[in-house]
Amino acid sequence: MNAPLASMHPASIEAAHHRRREGVLAGIAERLARTLPPGACVRVDWRQAALGEGCDVAGGEPRDADALQLAWDGPESTALRIAASHPQPWPAGIADYWPASARQLLEQAVQQELAAARIDSLQRSELLRQALYEIADLAGSNLALPVMLRRVHSIVGELMYAENFYIVVYDDIRRTMRFLYFVDQIDPWVNDPDREIPVTREDNTLTMHLLRSGETMRGPSLELRTRLGIPRSEDSGPDSADWLGVPMSRDGRVAGALVVQNYRQADVYTEDDRILLAYVAQHVLTALERREARKRLEERVAERTTELRRANDELQSEIFERKRMQEIQRALFRIAELSMTSESLERFYAEVHDIVSELLYARNFYIAMLSEDGGMLEFPYSVDERDPNRKARRLAAGLTEYVLQTGKPLLADRERIAALEAEGKVRSHGAQAKCWLGVPLLRGDRAIGVIAMQSYSDDVLFGVSDQELLTFVALHVGSSLARKQAQDRLVLAHANLEQRVGERTRELAEANAELVEQIGERMRAERKLIHQAMHDALTGLPNRLQLLERLGRAIAAAGDEPQACFAVLFMDLDRFKLVNDSVGHAVGDELLVEAGRRIVGSVRGDDVVARLGGDEFAILAEGLDGPEMAEELGRRVLSALSAPVWVAGRELFPSASIGIALWHPRYRSGEEMLRDADAAMYRAKGDGRDRCAMFDEQMHREATRSLDMESDMRRAIQAEHFMPYYQPIVRIDTGEAVGHEALLRWRHEQRGLLAPGEFLDVGEDSGLIEQIDWQLYARVVEDIARHHALPGYVAINVSPRHFRAPDFAARLLALVEAAGVAPQRLRVEITEVALLDDAPRTLESLALLRRHGVLAQLDDFGTGFSALSYLHRFPIASLKIDRSFVAGLESEAANESVAVIRAIVALASSLGIELIAEGVETRHQRDRLIELGCTHAQGFLFSPPVPLPGG
Repeated sequence: MNAPLASMHPASIEAAHHRRREGVLAGIAERLARTLPPGACVRVDWRQAALGEGCDVAGGEPRDADALQLAWDGPESTALRIAASHPQPWPAGIADYWPASARQLLEQAVQQELAAARIDSLQRSELLRQALYEIADLAGSNLALPVMLRRVHSIVGELMYAENFYIVVYDDIRRTMRFLYFVDQIDPWVNDPDREIPVTREDNTLTMHLLRSGETMRGPSLELRTRLGIPRSEDSGPDSADWLGVPMSRDGRVAGALVVQNYRQADVYTEDDRILLAYVAQHVLTALERREARKRLEERVAERTTELRRANDELQSEIFERKRMQEIQRALFRIAELSMTSESLERFYAEVHDIVSELLYARNFYIAMLSEDGGMLEFPYSVDERDPNRKARRLAAGLTEYVLQTGKPLLADRERIAALEAEGKVRSHGAQAKCWLGVPLLRGDRAIGVIAMQSYSDDVLFGVSDQELLTFVALHVGSSLARKQAQDRLVLAHANLEQRVGERTRELAEANAELVEQIGERMRAERKLIHQAMHDALTGLPNRLQLLERLGRAIAAAGDEPQACFAVLFMDLDRFKLVNDSVGHAVGDELLVEAGRRIVGSVRGDDVVARLGGDEFAILAEGLDGPEMAEELGRRVLSALSAPVWVAGRELFPSASIGIALWHPRYRSGEEMLRDADAAMYRAKGDGRDRCAMFDEQMHREATRSLDMESDMRRAIQAEHFMPYYQPIVRIDTGEAVGHEALLRWRHEQRGLLAPGEFLDVGEDSGLIEQIDWQLYARVVEDIARHHALPGYVAINVSPRHFRAPDFAARLLALVEAAGVAPQRLRVEITEVALLDDAPRTLESLALLRRHGVLAQLDDFGTGFSALSYLHRFPIASLKIDRSFVAGLESEAANESVAVIRAIVALASSLGIELIAEGVETRHQRDRLIELGCTHAQGFLFSPPVPLPGG
């Protein structure tokens, strides 16, 4: 912290003021008069920027008739004048020598006065400098706000009289003010720093006039109020003899004020005090803004920490659920295998019981079957802690018989059982269960038996998921019973059927072998999934998760070793997308595998090579001697990658761009190092590719330029500069428009019309894309309602993040209803990523929209997962063939594109789903699509995206 102001004693300040008030020039006329005969009258006048304008008279005013007159410009452009007279004639010769000596004496006095003024100015400048340093230190300290403001008061008190001092902040938008600090020797009012005081136009006090006008005010408070027309009020406090208030302003807006006042003495505050207090006020405002900014930053950090903790909890829940699903899947596979491998039906029952016990509470478990004549209920398998021997009985009104009669599962707790008994539908047999679950064994549509579980404890209750699992088990038990009875019939058949029995046995053996093979494949897939949790599926290298874990350990270790040096090398294969687009993804995958092998072969044994996804790799290199060693490693990797490689009969010459981020104590996580290495990698690409670039602060500054785009985007949202361009969807044979797709465009103030690719990433990262989307949706619905140039329907693109909002569908429907538009005129266009992101919530939203008439279109079909189960599970009305397949109709891989499109057409036709081809740009493409059976199309051949007339 800077030296405290107390080190300059107030006496030194008062001495400086005293010199300014009296000074050497105050007695100069008397001194000059003593050099003349007694009775002389002398007048001295001066005018200078620092000294001001003044005069000094000794012996009375000189007579102009016989006065000696001198006038000249003295030191530092000081205008000087001397006039001297005497009642008697001047002695002989005095007019010859006295003017020169008087001039010399006056110039010496002026020089002394100027020197004193400079010393005074330097002392006040030093005092002000120390004050501002201490205020700056206070702004960066961790002191509580009241303590900091008391220190500020102390600093102002060192500069001027400030026993009565207050600080007020003002919000002209919300029209409130807060007295952050208030100390007064007479006024008993006590401020509350957190209380916001509403202000109105009628409020008229000196403080409010200062805040509204932004002009400094100085003088007696009564005189100021009279001049400004401010009436006296009880809320204004007592009048002061001298009042000085200066505003705290930023960018033309008044943010508050500093006020000092003196109740005993007038004219205490000078113009210098006003300038000094105004200068201090701006630094106090800066200090308050810095503290407020730090407070907001801490709040944002706390909010982000809460969000990350919540996300982690959700991830842990998802992991647990996935493990649970894996366990259920394994159990179901084992049950399916048992139906083919059990030695006997009794053994099958026992093994099924063992498997179910691994998933559910099945301590009390039995299987009941109808006898051949349908009059008895038999129990071929039963395990129960209270009813160890369950004997066959005639059909009665038990829970088991109830399931047989209804043919539906029954899940009943003690209350439900009592209700059924009260209705006369059931009658309990044996020990009373707290919870009972039974599902029917079906043969065709007829129930022939029941599988049941029950609990005698309030701590164990079954749920719907237990019911679903037990229903599946019952299905397999019924199948096994049918097979066993078929085998018995075969044993009793005539000998002439032995050949058919053998053939049937071989068929069953083959089916059993196939099922076992499928189970084995599933088990191998499961082991592969476990491996993929920490490794890349394609290359077998560690994945991003494992790399971040290693990076975290390295950063933690570096905290204890100041000399630690390690680096992250982030690399991206140059022009890899061109390989995928030209020769296919299979060749691209082979190139990625080969690139991974070469990178591993180029690094040291302890270095970690990871594939982050796509064509991105990263290396964690620890134990480095310096940045040169990291750059040498990067060059070695580039050299290894540059060798030609033959993949799928093609010679490729791969290269990469590498960004290097060297360890620095500012890094707090591995993500930050990866981020900076990624930024350096893009610098390497921008410099010509196939090279390394080390991250530096210049790159960091360039990265922040994306903030400018975000600021422009926020202003564009306020000004509604985002608008839809419409591209028609037509019948491919006639060109008749059946609908349009609304495509987002931004009319930028400087850069003109921008497509989504130029700003969508910034919108996604900042979260502004949702506001932009809703602004676009409202514009589209308004266009549908008001314009006749949009026949048919209009499809809007909906990103996956919208489906995370539970009210998305309801909000969209409300928008349509408010505009008076038929819901059938609007469609939502989604990608397969939306179906994967949050499948249950997406399904719920799409189902609600479909019930009201808003249909869904699946965009870019064929480029993602393209799971057929999605088309059955989700209400998809239209498929859009990705433009890459349409473009492929005119490439060397036309046969592949034809095969894919033909399959999609067949799939859509069988499911009754409308089909639309995207990106149709040539007549040849249109003709080929017509031959393949495609009915609708969209593309530049028919029309580019255009705004509505007058839009």
